[in-house]
Amino acid sequence: MPGPVVEFRESPVDTGDGAVLLVGYAAEIAATYDGVDVNAPDMPKAGPDELGPPHGVFLIGYGTEGAVCCGGIKRLPDGACEIKRMYVVPGARRQGLARLLLHALEDAARERGYAVARMDTGPRHQHAIALYESEGYAPVPNFNGNPVATWFGEKRL
Repeated sequence: MPGPVVEFRESPVDTGDGAVLLVGYAAEIAATYDGVDVNAPDMPKAGPDELGPPHGVFLIGYGTEGAVCCGGIKRLPDGACEIKRMYVVPGARRQGLARLLLHALEDAARERGYAVARMDTGPRHQHAIALYESEGYAPVPNFNGNPVATWFGEKRL
């Protein structure tokens, strides 16, 4: 059985569909982690400066019902990239979109010359950890100071 058909497009993170998807992302994180604000000063930055050119990108996945997922990459100080803001809208989950999105983000990272991708997630996202590990991400020490994350992963691209 074929998977979902999604077209990934580069997009601004702070306007249009990108902004709409990130409102959903932020609300879900706040609900899952007792009011955490993903844009608080102590959280790793992932705004237009980080998720835009020349070193970053923000992708939106479009299906037949419109924008269904998003995620971005940003440059880290050591030259690796970090995958940020991966989100699939609730009505489109359990169809394999997160895996497709991860592959699209990894491809975008390779196109920008990154050899290593890192990511983090919190303790209430065991499904995400399972996905990342199944895609070859291995646990590494905390690389970004995220006060909510408990799992940090890295993969050679």
